[in-house]
Amino acid sequence: MGLVVQKYGGSSVADAEGIKRVAKRIVDAKKNGHQVVVVVSAMGDTTDELIDLAEQVSPMPAGREFDMLLTAGERISMALLAMAIKNLGHEAQSFTGSQAGVITDSVHNKARIIDVTPGRIRTALDEGNIAIVAGFQGVSADSKDITTLGRGGSDTTAVALAAALDAEVCEIYTDVDGVFTADPRVVKKARKIDWISSEDMLELAASGSKVLLHRCVEYARRYNIPIHVRSSFSGLPGTWVSNEKPESQGDEQVEHAIISGVAHDVSEAKITVVGVPDKPGEAAAIFRAIADAEINIDMIVQNVSAASTGLTDISFTLPKTEGHKAIDALEKAKGQIGFDSLRYDDQIGKISLVGAGMKTNPGVTASFFQALSDAGVNIELISTSEIRISVVTRQDDVNAAVVAVHTAFGLDSDSDEAVVYGGTGR
Repeated sequence: MGLVVQKYGGSSVADAEGIKRVAKRIVDAKKNGHQVVVVVSAMGDTTDELIDLAEQVSPMPAGREFDMLLTAGERISMALLAMAIKNLGHEAQSFTGSQAGVITDSVHNKARIIDVTPGRIRTALDEGNIAIVAGFQGVSADSKDITTLGRGGSDTTAVALAAALDAEVCEIYTDVDGVFTADPRVVKKARKIDWISSEDMLELAASGSKVLLHRCVEYARRYNIPIHVRSSFSGLPGTWVSNEKPESQGDEQVEHAIISGVAHDVSEAKITVVGVPDKPGEAAAIFRAIADAEINIDMIVQNVSAASTGLTDISFTLPKTEGHKAIDALEKAKGQIGFDSLRYDDQIGKISLVGAGMKTNPGVTASFFQALSDAGVNIELISTSEIRISVVTRQDDVNAAVVAVHTAFGLDSDSDEAVVYGGTGR
């Protein structure tokens, strides 16, 4: 038996009973002969509660101190879990992200991992211990300050440790039984997927599927780490995410349109730059201002310029949390760019259809737009790739659109409704 990395989300360790249930599952893995490294998130809504508390004290908390505050949640979880494991008769040691050797850049609140040096973890394993690591956090290589990896960063911590330790598998335990064809909180007939390629999972994650973080999947694909998404509330098999299909999943034909799932995202906003001179360099100046503000953007659409004015409009989507910062950055660059005005809209939602083979089957595109039309959903932006079609619509229309598209492509399950075991979805 080899080494496994297990990650438990906040809903799995939301209270004392949950922590004890997780501790038993970890000990069972140890008894089965595995070396076990565990990455744990903060309990329940602890991170959100800490954010609320910080905002009550300061409307714009300093990045360094904000990170120091938020990492407290995972430290509580890891210590309690280590205690619960010891109570079951097994030795466990807890480590913060910095103690575990998670080295990041210096960007507070959304740092990126640049190296993992798990010397202390290896020592703990060699001594026969279970290693418990606080997820979501690391230490800056330059400043030596504590950093956080952004929301969902515990998934990335787990995969990064799995790669550094050459683990057999990274098990992500959550409050659903695996990856579904849509969010089971929205589509009650969503079907669990037994295996999905890393490429398709990347698109789903980037399009709003919350079961796995995009950076986590990208890290796993790069280092060829198989991910097993499972529920900590049941013993059912979950979803395998890997570069190659496991032999146990059979050998289906792939030379036809295969739809992996429907994802949605209501965490984005849209900015339209109105009256941009239609000449070389204008778009570059707009997106340089956005890049200099360290803001990631998603979809981009440029209208055809009006012949009478020689002006065009450029629209793009970005995280709502970055909206006001983007507006400020563009306003400061207005003199250089020369646009007329800015429009900001945070009442939008994105719906994405993901699947291999879509490029060679134009019927997929037609069926997608027909389903949206039949549901009375108006489209504002469109973006495509070889395995994804995404549209932006009104936020109020998102749930109906997801259900309509899911049904149109025959993704509804014939069995019982999907089970969501815990979590507030906050």
